[in-house]
Amino acid sequence: MSTFKEPSLLSLNTTNPQAPIMGAEFLPKPTQNQAASGDAPVILGLLPAALVDHIARVDSSILSTIPGEPGGSFPVAAEELKLILKEVDSHILSSPNDLSPLKTIAGGSVTNTIRGLATGFGISCGVIGACGDDEQGALFVKNMSVCGVNISRLRVKDEHTGQCVCLVDPLGNRTMRPCLATAAKVQAGELKREDFKGSKWLVMRYSIYNLEVINAAIKIAKQEGVLVSLDLASFEMVRKFRAPLLQLLESGNIDLCFANEDEAAELLSEEQVARPEAALDVLGKYCQWAVVTLGANGCIARHKKEVVRVPAVGQTKAIDATGAGDLFAGGFLYGLVKGMSLEECCIVGSCSGGSVIRSLGGEVSPENWQWMYKQLKTNGLSAPTIVRDLVTS
Repeated sequence: MSTFKEPSLLSLNTTNPQAPIMGAEFLPKPTQNQAASGDAPVILGLLPAALVDHIARVDSSILSTIPGEPGGSFPVAAEELKLILKEVDSHILSSPNDLSPLKTIAGGSVTNTIRGLATGFGISCGVIGACGDDEQGALFVKNMSVCGVNISRLRVKDEHTGQCVCLVDPLGNRTMRPCLATAAKVQAGELKREDFKGSKWLVMRYSIYNLEVINAAIKIAKQEGVLVSLDLASFEMVRKFRAPLLQLLESGNIDLCFANEDEAAELLSEEQVARPEAALDVLGKYCQWAVVTLGANGCIARHKKEVVRVPAVGQTKAIDATGAGDLFAGGFLYGLVKGMSLEECCIVGSCSGGSVIRSLGGEVSPENWQWMYKQLKTNGLSAPTIVRDLVTS
């Protein structure tokens, strides 16, 4: 089996880079949010292939040297990722707001959403998927466990954990290049009804490369009465694989769909005017809830016949847009779980999304969670009751 490692980046963002990282086979004891009582997590995230993010602040010139368009997220081969990581060293930008211009954490869209729900909102969450029995897998397991995410459904395999390089330009825009070709993956046949039993929501990200396991997860989720949330991933993924995406939406099995403005434009046919409202109408045909995020202009959302437009909440300079949509989704899902109105769900999503862009990476710091709670109160909403020291200390 081929192996890809980039030693210069693997030990970043650990408390002690020289200390050995806990082996993946020795999983931490469940924390309070890990349903110690045996109850199923309220929200599950599907991670066909868990990965770690290597996040770097870089100058924009590097974007013209890598495969794909700036701003998107599209898979690359191991050799391509290796070349990108070599380029990063000569394009690094220092930042006064971060201890390091480089950061390595458990990554991926679904991971960001689930971790945020657990740490910032106190919702019982878990993940279904696989990671490798390697250094990156141990880092992933440790990060998610410390954040209170139930990892009992995470298969640890004798393979390698996926990696992704996230390039953040001076304006805070991010370009992502994941490498999953040799990553440990959960197979469709490995999913069990017990994985889903008792949960309320399943969170997924669209990917043509994981379509078989996505469809298998949806089938079981529906058998267990679990609602399904889908994020459209990236404008590149929607553009290149629009037909199977539409087929997935037309199945009627997607209850909630999130798209950003670029993804929404790619969803529309050539005959349709590329307006967010048009994309919202398309999504609304197939999903109970549909949301199109508009960056600094807020979002528009639809639930059946109700449509709302909510401006961005809490103006703040974007240090790094990584995870903004993921944390928006987490806030919106929190609102749905708590029975909030469509407009209130959007406000919570906007506050949550705004919290993560204030620093590097898709993980919200305790200080930025406190910023979010203040924004919620400013907008007439109560802050979640958080009992975890990680957030309240």
